[in-house]
Amino acid sequence: MPEHPVQHRVCFDFEIEFTNGGGLQGQGFRLDIDGNDIADRELVDYIVRDLRLLMVGPARILNKRIIAEAHKRKREDVGPEKRIYVDLSHVIEDGLVTYPGLPAARICDFLSRERSRGIYEPGTEFQIASIEMVANTGTYIDCPFHRYADGDDLAQIGAEAFSDLDGIVIRADHRQVRAIDASFFRDREIRGRAVLVHTGWDVHWAVPAYAHEHPYLTDDAAVYLRDCGARLVGIDSMNIDDTRGNARPVHSTLLGAGILIVEHLCNLVALPDQGFSFSAVPPKVRGVGTFPVRALARLG
Repeated sequence: MPEHPVQHRVCFDFEIEFTNGGGLQGQGFRLDIDGNDIADRELVDYIVRDLRLLMVGPARILNKRIIAEAHKRKREDVGPEKRIYVDLSHVIEDGLVTYPGLPAARICDFLSRERSRGIYEPGTEFQIASIEMVANTGTYIDCPFHRYADGDDLAQIGAEAFSDLDGIVIRADHRQVRAIDASFFRDREIRGRAVLVHTGWDVHWAVPAYAHEHPYLTDDAAVYLRDCGARLVGIDSMNIDDTRGNARPVHSTLLGAGILIVEHLCNLVALPDQGFSFSAVPPKVRGVGTFPVRALARLG
């Protein structure tokens, strides 16, 4: 018979103070956990959420111990707060070249921990990084200003345009197709959604092959997505346009209609075709039309 994995629970006491006076204590609480450890902060967050507490101030976890014991709660009782996040972003590191011809990212210490020890009190140290890179680095988002001088820049676009968008994945395997035309998007619910094109090209990330013969959207695909009311279009390829020439019809069509573009996504294979929300939030920078993002999908 197959072995069942060992399940763990945490046993602990807690003390919570309220900012408007009073407090709450608990002894001998037991809680199901994933894995074999849990941080005190996670326990406090769970108590506050599960008991629906308000005005919570300082909180302490006491006498915590992990025990091997079968879980008591049914999985469906965990609640909607138990979200799963899928990271769809490449790592930006020193020396990374995202687009041939553009400079590599340079990441180093502006203030090292060693130097900081001569500034702060003994036992206190910090690191402040210096990052030099072009805006088109890593996984990044394009907004209208990237293409059009009178288009909205990153500071002019509301946060809702980047966050919690209803997502859909379109599968277009790069081993079978390179020019992804409008036929891939027909008979799909597009309006108001983040449309993410999964080609699998991200397997070539950070190697020379990534920049050559990459999959892309065709002009008619961009027109179809615009006319169907897409909110955002993303792709896990080197560029959403065919880069063999100097024309960029997909950028022109989508950004001209105020539809955001995310390029250099990854890990789209881990997403369902729909039933998730997508976020790709850049900093609020004036006079800039593209910038790296931490692209995330939230399942459930």
